[in-house]
Amino acid sequence: MRKVCTRILSIVGNVLTVRAEEVAYEELAQVSTSMGTSLAQVIRMDRDIVYLQAFQGARGISTGDEVTFLGHPMRVGFSSNLLGRIFNGSGMPRDGGPLLTENLIEIAGPAVNPAKRIIPSQMIRTNIPMIDVFNSLVESQKLPIFSVSGEPYDELLVRIALQAEVDMIILGGIGIKYDQYMYFRNTLEEEGALARSIFFIHTASDPIVESLMVPDMCLAVAEKFALAGKRVLVLFSNMTNFSDALKEIAITMEQVPSNRGYPGDLYSQLAARYEKAVDFEGAGSITILAVTTMPGDDITHPVPDNTGYITEGQFYLRNGRIEPFGSLSRLKQLVNKNTREDHRSIMDGMLQLYAQYRETEEKRTMGFRMSEWDKKLLKYGKLFEDNMMDLKVNIPLEKALDNGWKIMADCFSPEESNFRTELIEKFWPR
Repeated sequence: MRKVCTRILSIVGNVLTVRAEEVAYEELAQVSTSMGTSLAQVIRMDRDIVYLQAFQGARGISTGDEVTFLGHPMRVGFSSNLLGRIFNGSGMPRDGGPLLTENLIEIAGPAVNPAKRIIPSQMIRTNIPMIDVFNSLVESQKLPIFSVSGEPYDELLVRIALQAEVDMIILGGIGIKYDQYMYFRNTLEEEGALARSIFFIHTASDPIVESLMVPDMCLAVAEKFALAGKRVLVLFSNMTNFSDALKEIAITMEQVPSNRGYPGDLYSQLAARYEKAVDFEGAGSITILAVTTMPGDDITHPVPDNTGYITEGQFYLRNGRIEPFGSLSRLKQLVNKNTREDHRSIMDGMLQLYAQYRETEEKRTMGFRMSEWDKKLLKYGKLFEDNMMDLKVNIPLEKALDNGWKIMADCFSPEESNFRTELIEKFWPR
């Protein structure tokens, strides 16, 4: 039986306060006004005082309007007809297509029982050398892309969406600009990948509460497809906007702020989403890549700082490239031992040489005289950045490994490379 409140106690910003009993956290409510109906969601309860966040804002709502609790949290329709569709943060079609009302599933459920998880063992190839060679993406991994505003992180997400060896893509846009949304849509459509993709898009002009539901909708749908045997890659842009929405609502609720004004449960809120990454026993998997912008390039900012404790490494995007020393995939050793016998040696050896190049470049800028070895390192560093770090490079893993040997052969003698003799004999270009 639906509960109905005929009086709203107060309206502060977009938060409505009513008196009600036997309602649940995150339960939906319908607000009936003279202009029609709109949705709201329970965001806080204090005994019989219930606080609701109005989806479309509180404009036009008065204290005499009627609030009807629907008895369930936000739900989204699930079927194969979702593929190729675009929805907003409340699950309504953004593409002009029909609303899916059959087989509704609740969002924001618990994480998967660890007993049903298996140890990750499959690599997801992306044809991006800085990922495939140096920080392999592993099926069921959860990784943020740390960056700052202005970096091409959306372009990186699109590259991964187009090239990753997965069955389907679910893209969650959180607080993005309209032109970002159109970039995602147009690029995937032009490249023929929209048919295996599902979008849940919240733009900066949409109600803030919808931004909080985008990750939950994406992950609820992803879980259903994974249980059906699909390898699902979930892409988020941008989890900092998600955290800022949590902060804004917490301020409206007059909660005691934590670090830099963010709510004290920021870690738990982020972990509840990232922990949905899973490799199901006997079924599919969910892999999560999420852009996390760092205000002021500050890695100690609460959002990247908390994220780092939850996830299994990070891709660090700076100056239009994935940085080799800021990036880390903690699960890469589970898969790169099974690719090609020279993979781990190339990864370690090339990074050691690139670290020496960085030191030599500092010496050069300070006016130090360059030795013959320094000159070789400078040549090597330029080739490494152009042929490995540049995000325009689009080659399979084996070709990238071959390029690694070629780059070293162009700059050093086999003895200077410090590789094992058997690898040099097999892979060193003649």
